[in-house]
Amino acid sequence: MEDASSPARTSSSFWVPEFLLLGRKRLRAQGKVLGAAILVGIVAGLGAVVFSAACHAVVHYSLDGVAGYRATAPAYEAKLPWLDETDTPLRPWLLPIVAAIGGLISGLIVFKLAPEAEGHGTDAAIAAYHHGTPIRPRVPLVKLVASAITIGTGGSGGREGPIAQIGAGFGSLLGRLLGFRPAERRILLAAGMGAGISAIFRAPLAGALFAAEIMYSSPEFESEVILPTGLASVVAYCTFGFFFGWNPLFETPAFKFENPLQLGPYLVLALFMAFLAMLYTRTFYAFTHLFHRWKIRPWMKPMVGAGASGLIGAALYYALGQNPQSLSVLSFGYGVLQQGFMRPETMTAGLLLAIAIGKLLTTSLTIGSGGSGGVFGPSMVIGGCGGGALGLVLHSQWPNLAPQPGTFAILGMAGFFAAAAKTPFSTLVIVCEMTSDYRLILPALWVCTIAYLLSDEQSLYSSQIARRSLSPAHQGSYVREVLTGLRVRQFLKLDGPIPMLRPNDPLATVIDRMAASPFTVLPVVDKDQRLLGVVNLEEVHRASLSPDLRNWLMAEDIMRQVDHPLLPTDRLDEALEAFVENDLLAMPVIEDEKGRKLIGIVKRAQISEEYLRRVQGQSTDANRADSSVEFALR
Repeated sequence: MEDASSPARTSSSFWVPEFLLLGRKRLRAQGKVLGAAILVGIVAGLGAVVFSAACHAVVHYSLDGVAGYRATAPAYEAKLPWLDETDTPLRPWLLPIVAAIGGLISGLIVFKLAPEAEGHGTDAAIAAYHHGTPIRPRVPLVKLVASAITIGTGGSGGREGPIAQIGAGFGSLLGRLLGFRPAERRILLAAGMGAGISAIFRAPLAGALFAAEIMYSSPEFESEVILPTGLASVVAYCTFGFFFGWNPLFETPAFKFENPLQLGPYLVLALFMAFLAMLYTRTFYAFTHLFHRWKIRPWMKPMVGAGASGLIGAALYYALGQNPQSLSVLSFGYGVLQQGFMRPETMTAGLLLAIAIGKLLTTSLTIGSGGSGGVFGPSMVIGGCGGGALGLVLHSQWPNLAPQPGTFAILGMAGFFAAAAKTPFSTLVIVCEMTSDYRLILPALWVCTIAYLLSDEQSLYSSQIARRSLSPAHQGSYVREVLTGLRVRQFLKLDGPIPMLRPNDPLATVIDRMAASPFTVLPVVDKDQRLLGVVNLEEVHRASLSPDLRNWLMAEDIMRQVDHPLLPTDRLDEALEAFVENDLLAMPVIEDEKGRKLIGIVKRAQISEEYLRRVQGQSTDANRADSSVEFALR
C-alpha cells in the first residue's frame, strides 16, 4: 500500500484541500479590505441614489418650474415618478438668473463649510490617494448638496465628480474608523471612487478600471485597487439598480463594424478628438486660473461662472433659431446624445458643433469658477456632439465609409475623454457599458488609442501623477524591495533589561528613566508586562515646563496609545510604515496582539541603517550585534 505521506498521495488525493487552503490564505491576507470594500460599495450606491434624486428634484423646481426648460433625457435616465412635468412656458431670459442664484447658494455652502469641495471632486480624490490626505466626513455631504444645486439650476457639470468624492470620502473615513494602515485606506478610497462611477453610470467594470487608471497620466494601472474596487463596484451597481432599474443609460440602434476601410474616417475622428480635448483642457484651466486670480470673495465666483453659463445658453438658443437642443450646453445635456445616436439625420453638423463648443465654455465657467460638479459628463457631451458633427460631414461626402453617423458620436465620446483624461482603456469600457453596445469595441479601441497618443501633456485632472514611481503613495516601494525577506525577529538581541514605566510612576521618575535611556520613547506596561501605551520625549518635555503640575502628573497622564505596535513577525518595511503612522522615533515590540506582552524596543534610525547597508551591498549577519537592528530586551 502506498504511504499516505508520499508525494504522490499528497498531490493526487489532497489537491482539493490544498486548493482550498490557498484560497483561505489569499482571503485571510485581503479579507479585511475586501469586506470593507463591500460596505463602501453599499454606501456609494446609496449615495448615487440620493444624489441622482436630489439633482432631479432641483431640476424640477428650478429649470422646469421657474424657467420652463425641460431637457430631453437619455432613454433610461433615472426618474422620480412623483415629479410631474409642469406647464411653465420656456423663458430663456430666466436661465442666467436661475443659474446665478444656484451658483451663489452652492458657493456659500462650499466655501463656508468645506472649501475643498469646490471644483470637480474626482481630482480631489486623486490627490487624496497620492498624498494620503484624509477627506473630512463633511466633504461628501457638502459635495452632494452643492453639486445638486449647481447642476440642477443650469450650471454645466457632471455627476461623476460628486459621487466619486462621496464614495472616496466614505472609503477614507471607514479605513480610519477600522484602524487600517495607510495603504489599506488608500485602497478603500479608490474603491469608493470607482464604486460611485459604477453606480451613477451603470458601468461596474468601467468603475473598477477607472479607479485604477485615473491615478496616472501615463498608461499605468494601480493594480492593487482593482479587486477591492471590483467588489465595491458590483455592490454599488446593484444597489443603484435596485432603485432605478438595470438598463444602460443610453439606447442605441444596431451599430456594426464590417469594413476595415472605415478605420480611415475613424482616424480623422481621433485626430479631431485629440485637438478638441487639447482645446477643452487648456480653456478649462485658463478660466480656472483667471477665477483664482480674481480678487473677489470666493463664494461669489460660482455665481458669476454659472450666470455666464446661463447667458451662453440663452444666446445660443436665439442664435440657432430658438432650437431647444441648443440648451444642452446647460446642466447635464445628455439628451442631445440620445438624439444623436438614434436620429442623427434630424440634426445638423453646425448645431452639434455649436453645442460642443458651447458646452466646453459653460463647463469651464461653471467648474473653473469654483462651482461644484464633475467634468466627465460634460466631456461625453462635448466629444459626442463633436464626433457627431464630424460624422454627419463625412457621411455626406463618403456615405460608404461613414454609413452610420451615430457611431461617430459614440466613438467621439470615448476618444475625447481618453485624450482629455489620459484614460484610454477605462473610457473605452465605460462608453460600451453606458450604451450596452460592444459591437463597436474594435473601432473604439482604435480611436481611444490614437486620440490618447496624439493628446498633449495637459490632463483634465491636474492631480494625476506621471508615473507610479513618482507617486508619494509608493515612495517606499523601493525600500520594500531592498528589505524584502527581513523580519523583526531576525534581529532580536538579548543583552539587557527593557527600560519601561508603570502607569503610576511620577513625572520625576519618568524624566530620570528617559534621561538614562538611549530611547526617546519608553513603553508603559502593567504588572504582567502587557503594553498599555508609550511616553514620548516631546510630551515629557512639555509636561516638565509646568512646575505646578510636576508633582501631580504620572506616566499614564502623558501616555499615548499605539494601535499597531511591532510584532517579531513584521517585515522591516511594515515596521517603517508603523513608525510613520505613529509618528514615533522608537516603537515597542510585543509578543503577540492578543497578550500584548512587551518584549523589546526598536529605533527607527536603526532600521534605516540596515536599509543603507543593503543598498550599499554590505552583507548582514543577524547574529552580530554591530550589524543588527538592535533591540533592548530583558
